[in-house]
Amino acid sequence: MFFLATKIEKFFHYFPFSYKYFHFAPFFLNFVERECEHYEILQIYFPDNHSFSNRVHKKIGRKKLSTEEVEEHFLDEKTATFCTLFEIPVYPYQTEEAVIKKNESFSTLLLGRGIGQPKIYQIAQTGRGVFDMRKLQAGNEYTLLYKEQEEVPSYMIYQENYRTYVCFSLEDSLWVRRQEIPLDIEEKYLEVTIERSLWQDMVDAGQNPLVANGLSEVFAWTTDFFGLQKGDVFKAYYQAYILQGREVDIGPVLAASFTRSGEERLAFRYVCDSVPGYWDQNGVNLQRTFLKAPLKYSRISSGFSYARRHPITRVVRPHTGVDYAAPTGTPVMSIGDGRVIERTYTKGGGNTIKIKHNSVYTTAYLHLSRFAKGLVVGKRVAQGEVIGYVGSTGMSTGPHLDFRVWKNGKPINPLTMESPPADPIAEDNMAHFLASIAPYRKYIQPDLYRDTALKILEFAGVTFADQ
Repeated sequence: MFFLATKIEKFFHYFPFSYKYFHFAPFFLNFVERECEHYEILQIYFPDNHSFSNRVHKKIGRKKLSTEEVEEHFLDEKTATFCTLFEIPVYPYQTEEAVIKKNESFSTLLLGRGIGQPKIYQIAQTGRGVFDMRKLQAGNEYTLLYKEQEEVPSYMIYQENYRTYVCFSLEDSLWVRRQEIPLDIEEKYLEVTIERSLWQDMVDAGQNPLVANGLSEVFAWTTDFFGLQKGDVFKAYYQAYILQGREVDIGPVLAASFTRSGEERLAFRYVCDSVPGYWDQNGVNLQRTFLKAPLKYSRISSGFSYARRHPITRVVRPHTGVDYAAPTGTPVMSIGDGRVIERTYTKGGGNTIKIKHNSVYTTAYLHLSRFAKGLVVGKRVAQGEVIGYVGSTGMSTGPHLDFRVWKNGKPINPLTMESPPADPIAEDNMAHFLASIAPYRKYIQPDLYRDTALKILEFAGVTFADQ
């Protein structure tokens, strides 16, 4: 390992120009560590100062009962989880599982199990601030734990949602505790080719469709998600939250790519000045002055045109905006920072908001059902801030948002509007940025990673004997 490290260091010494192209040398060491079991420590190489750093992966979770404890007390997996979660004494409990019936209360449930009204009152008082007993939901599951030869339960565990449980101690020592089952965090990779829609194609491929939401956030400034085409390809390397072996939610997308007609756009998550964001492989910020669209979920129903027949008047006239069909009440966001210069109602546009972003750009949002609370003329709004909700006010045939943009007073097509990027990675942070994104590039750009690893091997004089 150290002989190889010396070889790589010499490579960068003699070929300083290769810094830009070979900053993903950590990939090679990562590859070696993962593929060869005899390397116990993963080391990452930093080309800027020719140093190495250990890479440590952390997994979140609580210590579970040992196999011996579970077997000794004949506990099933679910009961063992409850004992760990609520620090219940380990005991060979008998269990009763049921669901909350319609109009069933906490009091009637326990009265039917032999718990007296005075104790039920004490439990309710003890649980104040932890759980409101009046909020038992019909259909939610609960489990009762009985000690051997006991007719009255010792504990009741109520499932509030998919991972949150409330435990009521029904013994002499009364207490109420609310806990969440710890999630394991795994890093996962997926790839999907667009056939119908990003969400549906992920479902059809057996992938978690929630990743579609993450991708729409990553590429919100650079990719028009309302104009995806058949054959477009998305790749994502993301954090998955695992609950008892099942993926229940997703964390941040760590790296992603979007490819159309052979043109690839890359995105890497990086925390800069304590704020996470997304940059491409060259440190260019993906965030732009303006979002690509003012809605998160919708479809384009009518495009920018200087000769559109109006659906109500049937008169052919310019439609210098884009119509986004969406359900009434869908939040509408300002595509950029700016100041509200109009909040009005017109016969044609219905409830309308106009925002001046700078000396060049102005945007308008028409046919809103209502305005956001507190929105007044003169107020400053931030990029992505909700300013109103989709509706069908004014001359409209159905719920949609008519979105318009002016540049220097002239209407322009919002779908083709170019937006300047935010600040790139600073030069003094570039080395750290490149080293940080390196481990993920092999998933998003496997061919580039493989070719680079082979070049480093070749330079280091490493050869493999034929099997």
